[in-house]
Amino acid sequence: MRCSMPQKWTRASKSLFGVAVLAATPGLSDVQSDPHLNTIPRTQDELHRIQAVTAPARDFSGAEKFETRPGGAASVPARNDTDAFSQPSGNMEFERELDFQLGNGLFKKLWVSSPSSTLASDGLGPLYNARSCQRCHIKDGRGHPPNGSQDKAVSMFLRVSIPGGAEPEGIEDYIATRPDPTYGQQLQDFALPGHPAEYTLQVTYSEHPVVLSGGEVVTLREPKYEAANLGYGPLHPDAMLSPRVAPQMIGLGLLEAIPASDILAHVDENDADGDGVSGRANIVWSAEFDQPMLGRFGLKAGSPTVNEQSSAAFSGDIGISSPLFPDPWGECTETQTACRAAPHGDTDVRGYEIDMDAMNLVTFYGRNLAVPNRRDENDSQVLRGKQVFYETGCIACHTPKFVTHRLRGQPEQSFQLIWPYSDMLLHDMGPGLADNRPEARATGSEWRTPPLWGIGLTRQVSGHTQFLHDGRARSLLEAVLWHGGEAQAQREAVVAMPKPDRDALVRFLESL
Repeated sequence: MRCSMPQKWTRASKSLFGVAVLAATPGLSDVQSDPHLNTIPRTQDELHRIQAVTAPARDFSGAEKFETRPGGAASVPARNDTDAFSQPSGNMEFERELDFQLGNGLFKKLWVSSPSSTLASDGLGPLYNARSCQRCHIKDGRGHPPNGSQDKAVSMFLRVSIPGGAEPEGIEDYIATRPDPTYGQQLQDFALPGHPAEYTLQVTYSEHPVVLSGGEVVTLREPKYEAANLGYGPLHPDAMLSPRVAPQMIGLGLLEAIPASDILAHVDENDADGDGVSGRANIVWSAEFDQPMLGRFGLKAGSPTVNEQSSAAFSGDIGISSPLFPDPWGECTETQTACRAAPHGDTDVRGYEIDMDAMNLVTFYGRNLAVPNRRDENDSQVLRGKQVFYETGCIACHTPKFVTHRLRGQPEQSFQLIWPYSDMLLHDMGPGLADNRPEARATGSEWRTPPLWGIGLTRQVSGHTQFLHDGRARSLLEAVLWHGGEAQAQREAVVAMPKPDRDALVRFLESL
């Protein structure tokens, strides 16, 4: 059983004892549960109802009750245009929609360089990856790698770090890293006039065929990344690079509202139950709360809250200061003296280039991007694909259901049955997907299980079907075939299963 708990406790029952799980999990005893949420304790009756409603499906003859609405009451009808991921929570009161629209405006806002007459929008850069949040999270959806050598990596960049540094107290198994002394924590491929950009991202691919049952052949493309045209000299000889494509934005507030204890109930660092899956929690230091917290956001679960993730993106991606990341030069390091000495945004009135009021609006927007309803959930092929998904063991990582906290001040996310298909934990995905760059407790081969809701609308919203952390997979089937490590057995099962079952599995994923 997970977390070395008594064998008589089932995985479902353990979620009712979150405090015990928190105390028993190595390295997590000092992590406080959900301090970012104003929660109302669950009653014993609610806990038992939650246990029943989140139990894995056993009957695949029809859709489960409430399955049509993966975001609970916050779900919205699925649109057939590119705005499918850009709708406010379906249960949002009319009076709160103005805040959502204001946050949307800030999310789309194009920042300009300083000095500028538009004092509410100045402060861009001097080094940056994009001029707005929307430029990376296109239509609130998924980014993509560069298409050819002449294509700028607008929705993709390379993280960078070197080994060593301080280890925060209270986080066991933390893998200490430091920023590259010249280039910081990520590489920016745009710069204001008079400043060289840090690099040009170049991607080349080699192709490898995979033979499936029945003779079907799928070709996987393996990327190789190069930080070319370095603008400030060589990288540190020990620099570790990690490609990151911007993920979709839907359902973030609901993921933030899952009780930490319910996520930690799935931790099994030593694979005590022998199923080959050993999910681990990433515990990170929160700049917002000045304490260790459960990581939830980012491709390696390196950020604990929507606000902190958004604030870090303003700093690293756009070069905009905020209360959490107050440096007006963003990611410019001490060696980039001209960048630090350049004019920065007006802070006389706001105090920061984006102030607390504006950040609260952006956070509200990010929390309330609604999850679209399922499509074709009662289709016979979809139901067969769901059964294959369960029987193949995919739910060992892609946990179908959670119930969110009861919350004060966040009615949209309060006490909702949600279907993210993610356990929010780290899993070793094998050498094929390894970036060899650690992040907090995440090793160089571990990734957070990505939520699958909305994945079938990727082509509609983003104009492509490029998946995984770096967009290497050109289809959902390719994404499955890249699975290794803890998911190697599931990958081999997909290779060997009859083609009708494989097609049904993909059809199920497309319905999410």
